[in-house]
Formats: sequence, structure tokens, C-alpha cells
Amino acid sequence: MTVQTVSKGPFDGQKPGTSGLRKKTRVFMEPGYLECFVQATFNAIGGAAGKTFVIGGDGRYFNREAIQTMLKMAAANGAAKAIVGQGGLLSTPAVSNLIRQRSTDGGFVLSASHNPGGPDADFGVKYNVSNGGPAPEAITQAMFEQTQSISEYRTLDAPDVDLSVCGDGQVGGMQLEIIDPVEDYQALMQTLFDFDKISALFAGGFTMRFDAMHAVTGPYAKSILEGALGAPEGAVINAVPSEDFGGGHPDPNPVWAKTLMDEMMSDAAPDFGAASDGDGDRNMIVGRGLYVTPSDSLAVLAANAQLAPGYKAGLAGVARSMPTSGASDKVAEKLGLACFETPTGWKFFGNLLDAGKVTLCGEESAGTGSDHVREKDGLWAVLLWLNILAERGQSVAEILTDHWATYGRNYYSRHDYEAVPTEAADALMQALRDKLGRLSGQTIAGVEVTAADEFSYHDPVDGSVSHNQGLRIWFAGEGRAVLRLSGTGTEGATLRVYLEQYAAPDADHGLSPDAALKAVRDAVIEITEMQRRIGRTEPDVKT
Repeated sequence: MTVQTVSKGPFDGQKPGTSGLRKKTRVFMEPGYLECFVQATFNAIGGAAGKTFVIGGDGRYFNREAIQTMLKMAAANGAAKAIVGQGGLLSTPAVSNLIRQRSTDGGFVLSASHNPGGPDADFGVKYNVSNGGPAPEAITQAMFEQTQSISEYRTLDAPDVDLSVCGDGQVGGMQLEIIDPVEDYQALMQTLFDFDKISALFAGGFTMRFDAMHAVTGPYAKSILEGALGAPEGAVINAVPSEDFGGGHPDPNPVWAKTLMDEMMSDAAPDFGAASDGDGDRNMIVGRGLYVTPSDSLAVLAANAQLAPGYKAGLAGVARSMPTSGASDKVAEKLGLACFETPTGWKFFGNLLDAGKVTLCGEESAGTGSDHVREKDGLWAVLLWLNILAERGQSVAEILTDHWATYGRNYYSRHDYEAVPTEAADALMQALRDKLGRLSGQTIAGVEVTAADEFSYHDPVDGSVSHNQGLRIWFAGEGRAVLRLSGTGTEGATLRVYLEQYAAPDADHGLSPDAALKAVRDAVIEITEMQRRIGRTEPDVKT
């Protein structure tokens, strides 16, 4: 086994986004493309020599080949050890947990999260740092700078490793440990939740359906829900990870998890429904006949977390991403908890969690988590909901009704306009940016604008400032709209419009979101001149 230095690079467009580098799979498969990005990452963190890394992915197409490449590169760069999930599988929260439990120097997550998988679909690589969380902006910027000047990478001339069997091995001079991907994660969940109480819930006839969407959480859900907790066999569906996610789109929302939604809205619906995404960090919660928005889910979890053993001492605080509704703010205000608003991207929660300022975090894009890891965690959210349901003895609908009667309801919806020509999307955002200062006091489409700005985040822990994090418009009567361009797509631009309207505890909570949000939506369409600028007003996906 000899170390080889291969002349290659640089490649254009290797700037990591909020969740690493995502491109079409065939782009990553280009000779040297993955290698140069991995080498740039090693270079940006001061080299790999003597370090230990966790490596795993969601099982999508090219996952196994990429891991073989990365293991040889880590060995060639002098890494001391690599910890890999059996079969190359590790959910994103499981990677975060392993980094923390094993005190490693960092880890690589191979995933494009909720994006489709396959040779003509998407792939991604994300680097997590030693606290278990995504690399902060200073490191991703250093990675990008390295990608712009890289001219060679180092690898090992060695055979592939058999990842199918757990155990210890070697790759050159680097130790290799192949582990059960579920074991450490399940042990952590057992410290946080009352497994006996949840088991009794199932034993009493409680029914649920968890859709793993042919993605990485299948083995985790089978082991925990059907195994340790005794949910009936078949409670977990689509449980075998697939390279193309069964030909589906592993995004847990009412559009892509339609089979689950249809069942939950039927007369034969189980008591509780849930789903997770490609890499296991997102979740969808559904009651019988009732979809729970991610924003409402975060608020309910914040209001009830103390019912679970891991949170019985209460919460230090709650943080949400800026586009997420203010439902959790209402809980924090009433309970006297600290409350923080951050940019989109889980890495922004890391400092708050490490400093002990918050316990729960959430994003409107179906991500919730706590200080148990430094990533959002789909199955964790499902287990916390189950613990709350077991303790309260109420249905999902009853819990939500009680919640709104106590804190009010934040009607909320996200409208995604996908594959918008980048120039048109940029022009719409710039035109809106240019008029922000003139909007306050204007009445548009029948509603008054009370304020408008571009969100900048001042990190209360390290003092860093993140500018240009989204455009915000507030309306009379506690309405709000947020517009931003997503960094998670792989072609064109995704324009995301977030609509919100608060209804006080004594107001009508029975409206459809479309009806409650109509005035805000009409105003946004007029303000942005959406039809003229991007040629449409109807979104591709409405959540």
C-alpha cells in the first residue's frame, strides 16, 4: 500500500452551503471531484494527521463508493482512525452522537438530505466538527478557499474494505472500526425517554405508522419502535434503505409522503403518524386527520418537553430559525424561557447549545432537535411526541387544541417555487430588497405593512455577524412574510416564501391555513411583482 499524490483541480462551484456541498450525483462521480473537495476539507482543518473521523451516509447511490474513496484518502493524509457505520450507513444525528460520544475530531456525512437519490439525482458531503455539529461559517469559508486553489490530492493505493461486517481493521496505517449504526444512537434515546411508558402505550392498543421513506431511519425505527418499544410489526413502513429511495423523494412533507398522509386522513387512520427523510434529521408529525406543522411541533415540544425524563429539569431556552413561525416564541414568553432567532442552517444553533443557552431548537423545514446532539434529529422528535402522548393520555388533535387555547395559533405555510431561473430569482429578491425601506406604512392588497428589513444575525456567544439571511415583512395584526433563496437545491433556484398570521388564544383556530393566510399571501404577490418577474404565483410545493 503506497500513498499516491494525484494532480487534479481546482473545480468550480465547490462552495459548501448551509448543509455541505450538494450537486448532481454524476458531478461527484467526475474523476477527482469528490477527492478534491475532501482534500480541501482536510487542508482547511489543518490536515488529517493523527485525527479520528466518523464517516457514514444515508445509503443513496454512490454512498459506498464515496466512503471507500474517503477512507483511502484519510489514511493517505495520516488519519489515526476512522469509525464507519456497517454497510456505510449512519444517520446524520447518529454521526453527531458518535463524534460526541467517541470524542473524535469530526466526521463526514454523505447525503443530500431530503433530495432524491440515484445516478441522475443528487449527492452531498457535509463536514461536522468536534462538537458534532455542522462546520461553522469560518470553516466552510476556509474549505471553499482551499477548493479554489487545490491542485492535488493524496490517496492510498489499496483494495476496498468490506463494510458489511462489524469489527476492527486497517486501511494502510489507519485503524478502522466498523460499527452497528443503530446501537449507540438507541442507547442515547433510552437515556432521554421513558421507554416503559411508551411501551405501555403500545401495549394498550395505541397505533402508529412511521414512514422511513426507503431511507436511513428504517433500521433505527425498526429496532427502536418495533423492537424496544413493542409497536406492532408493520408500524414502520418502507424500512429498507434504497439507493434511490424506492424511486421516491425522501422529504417528509404532505406532498412526498402522500401514502402516509392519505392513510392518516382516512377513516382507518392509526392514532399517530410520522416520517423521516433521507439522512434521518427531519421529521413529519401527523395526528388522525390532522397535519402538525413543524413550527407548531416545535412549540408543542417546548411546552411539554419536561414530561420526558431527559428534560424533566426544564429547558434553558428555545431557538428557532428566522423563517420558522413565532409559535415557540409564545411558549417561551409564557414560560419565562430564553428565546433566540437564528438564520437558516443548523450550524447556527451550535454556539447556543454549547453555551447552555438553549435546550430545544427547530426549523420550519421539518427539523427539530435538542442538546443531546448537534444536529436536528427526526426519530428523536417522534420519540418525544410519543413520550408526551403517553404522559398526557390525549390525542394529537386534543394536544394541539389545548396548545392553541393556551398560547394562540400561528397559522403558517411555506410556498416553494422550484427551479426558478437563477437570474429571475435574484432579480426578484434584489427588487424587493431595494424597496424594503419604503414599505412601512403602505397598505397593499388591503393590509398595512408595519415594518420590513433584511435579517442579520448577531451571535450572542461569539459576537459574529451573519448578514443577508432573508427578507422580512410584517403586517398589521401580527402577520409576517419571509422570502429567501434556498441553498439545498442542485439546479436553478428555489424561492421560498413563508407566510404567517397569529390568532390569539380567544380567536378562531379552526380556519384553513389558506384562508387565514390569504391577505398576507396576496400582499406578498403584489409587493414582489411575482407574476411579472418569475412568471407564476402558484408554488410547486406548499407545506
